[in-house]
Amino acid sequence: MKKLYCYILFFSTIILFGQRQEDKIYLAIDSFIAHPSAKALQNLTNTETSFWKNQNPKTKNELLAIVVLNCNKAYYENQFGQTEKAITSYEKAWQTYEKNKLKDYDIIEYCLKPLGNLYTVLGDYDSAENTIKQYFYIVNTSKNYPEAQKQKLAAILNLSNVYQSSGKISLAIELLESTLKTEPLSNSQKGILWNNLGNSYWLGLKQLILIRNSPDDAKKAFESSIRYLKNEKGQSETLSNSYRNLASMNRQWQQFEIANSYLEKAEKLFLETPNQQPRKLAKLYYEKALLLFDEQKYDESAKQVQAIFKILIPNYNSKNTLPNQNQLYAETVLIDVLDLQAEIFSKQNQPKKALEAFRLSFDIEDLLMNVLVYENSKIITQIRARNRTEKCISIYDELFKKENKIQYLEKAFQLSERTKSGILKGYRSNIKTASAEEKSLLQQLQNLNNEILKEQQKGDSANIANINKAIKKQNKLMLSLKQIQSKNPDYIPETCDLKTLSSKLEKDKAVMVYYFMGFDEIYYFTLHDQRITLNHFNITDTAMPQIMGFIQYFSNSNNINDDISGYNRVGKKVFDMLKLPKNTIYKNLIIVPDGILNFLPFEALITQESSTTNFAKMHYLLHDFKIAYNTSASFYINAKPISNSAKTVLGIFPIFEKTAYELSYSKKELQSIQTNFQGKFLENSDATFANFKNNASQYSILHLSTHASSGDVETPASIKFYDQEILYSELYNLTLNPDLVVLSACETGIGKLYKGEGAMSIARGFQFAGAQNLLFSLWKVNDYTTSVFMADFYKNIKNDVPYFEANTNAKLDFLNNKSIPNAKKSPYYWSSFVYYGSISTEEKSSNYMLYIISLLAVIGLFLIFNQYQKWKTFTMFSKKRNTKK
Repeated sequence: MKKLYCYILFFSTIILFGQRQEDKIYLAIDSFIAHPSAKALQNLTNTETSFWKNQNPKTKNELLAIVVLNCNKAYYENQFGQTEKAITSYEKAWQTYEKNKLKDYDIIEYCLKPLGNLYTVLGDYDSAENTIKQYFYIVNTSKNYPEAQKQKLAAILNLSNVYQSSGKISLAIELLESTLKTEPLSNSQKGILWNNLGNSYWLGLKQLILIRNSPDDAKKAFESSIRYLKNEKGQSETLSNSYRNLASMNRQWQQFEIANSYLEKAEKLFLETPNQQPRKLAKLYYEKALLLFDEQKYDESAKQVQAIFKILIPNYNSKNTLPNQNQLYAETVLIDVLDLQAEIFSKQNQPKKALEAFRLSFDIEDLLMNVLVYENSKIITQIRARNRTEKCISIYDELFKKENKIQYLEKAFQLSERTKSGILKGYRSNIKTASAEEKSLLQQLQNLNNEILKEQQKGDSANIANINKAIKKQNKLMLSLKQIQSKNPDYIPETCDLKTLSSKLEKDKAVMVYYFMGFDEIYYFTLHDQRITLNHFNITDTAMPQIMGFIQYFSNSNNINDDISGYNRVGKKVFDMLKLPKNTIYKNLIIVPDGILNFLPFEALITQESSTTNFAKMHYLLHDFKIAYNTSASFYINAKPISNSAKTVLGIFPIFEKTAYELSYSKKELQSIQTNFQGKFLENSDATFANFKNNASQYSILHLSTHASSGDVETPASIKFYDQEILYSELYNLTLNPDLVVLSACETGIGKLYKGEGAMSIARGFQFAGAQNLLFSLWKVNDYTTSVFMADFYKNIKNDVPYFEANTNAKLDFLNNKSIPNAKKSPYYWSSFVYYGSISTEEKSSNYMLYIISLLAVIGLFLIFNQYQKWKTFTMFSKKRNTKK
């Protein structure tokens, strides 16, 4: 192996007597590299610990020696499969190098490049992207052209890997195609780039992102890679990857013989590679196991899986088939292999063993969650669990049908709940117990993230130096935050207590319909009367288009009016498909949506098809239930009851008079609320973000009447104050605890959608800030009809009607309002606003008891006074009587 510190090798011959401190470290490194092993690695760690303890390095030479030691240690930790430890060592090296402004060491080659790659391996894509962009900026500003060009290409390749893994396929393709067209490249470099580009094409096709690409584009890219690499020395591993990718494509096309021939070539080439990493060999063998599985050779596939376990897990015992839980560690290849073993068990009709294998995969994902700091990386890790969760739910459903044991349905429900807003739940839970230092770091990290996003939105005019400066700061904060969080207990997904849930539903006189949208099926749990049921329907070629077709009716104000009969028909089909309850005793309905159902206005579904064109006479779900939504069952259980105390309102009304953004009816909305509620109402230039932040904690209802945008794939959701536009993530750092947040603006519940986690919307920003009860919109709302709706909504609240019921009543009042023309009674105008949160109200028992106690006290005093009067009369009578005697 090429040594990472070749310029200091002569220190190995220096006599120990009179050595400088750094010389001792270099000798320890030399000794380790001569005979690397797990035991020798531990000895090297002990040397470093002792050195810090006894000598505490002070000079730059001593500190540089520590950097070199950690880079070497990290390299071998990675070789020995200790990925987490390797990351920690590289991070320590980088922190020491950067903090002390050290020089004369290729920190990019020996630290930042491998560190970025290892972040990618563990799914820490934000850290990977930041690290790669950081050294990409360094090499782009370097004057050493030949070396800089080499490092630049390495950064492009590594960055494309991050983009592929995190779902940013179009960015990966754009980056790779541009590099192939514009950069001077050797054959080896072209071959590596073409292999990555082929991967991007193939992933884009599978995700239906790039329709313009055909499977042939991916195939041609891999063949181009092979053509450039086959005569190049030292490229056997990359050449092996190209053959493996072709094998994977052909396997998925069920051309098994061709796939097998490619895999044989890939294996032969990889085994020729010096210093083979166990993880990479395991990935190759995983492809072989997948091929055998798809060929329905389940026993042979299982043997291949066991061979992989032997590579990845020390002391693995093949007699048990599955590894022990205490042998697991944070490794994505292990997750893939365990999932495959579970699939094999399922095909072999061993469902309970399949569930056990899947459970081990979930355990590893929990370990991975422990090392992640950034929200985006956590969401991607959570999404990865969705396919496995769907398979587990299916197995539990089949076991319930066979054995009729209710615990199978309960376990299926718990698994579904794991993936429901897990990141939001985790954040709200952690922030309650976080130290002041951790809260400060989280806030600074988020501020920098927002700063980077806003600069990036400038496109070609963005200041790259400013972005890099912010990324550099962000990296430092991330490392500090990781050190604090590593001392905290391990990540444990929040579980939902079903008994508590059933009791709360009973108390609220409510039915809950809880959706889980999988790849093949939509599952729905119905909970009421202390019972739980599970059903599902297939996401067929007709089911999903019908759901999307219904949502499409709300994309503009004319769609429903132009096709009333079509709306009636599709609305009824979707209602029937979603299997919402009918004829229940309870008329309060809690809906926990999932996937695209987050954007569906359930109140506007048609329960009974009719030929009428009078919107007020149509049969909506609105007429059958008072509906509230929740992002998860846990949020429903833990939501604080609606306060019975007097409501005060902080109103934000930018209005934007005499501008292109003017909201003329916003004034009427303001006047209506002002008539009914005390509070503070900030208009026009007073409706700034700073004024909102400074006043938000003092009022029970926060009402924002303004413009908002859902953004798009690249642009985050945002909301306008008078002085600035705020990204949804800029709301995270607020500390709010209002009784209600009303977002009277367009698309405040819409944003980039992630299955399970929901939409990255303005509403989500307020949930992160602490809001639990929210009213927000699902599409572009009309200024006039919104003001009418809001007036009725607040009149209901004035009369102590719970928020979810006030929402229902305002919609019914809107439909029954004779002053509104029929065209404006289209569901487009009244069903946009949905309520998420609690339907319980505070117990009045304390006031009631006080009243009873007061009443009893009065009665008691009256009785005492009455007895006293009787006694006094009797005494006087006695005295008179005695006198008379």
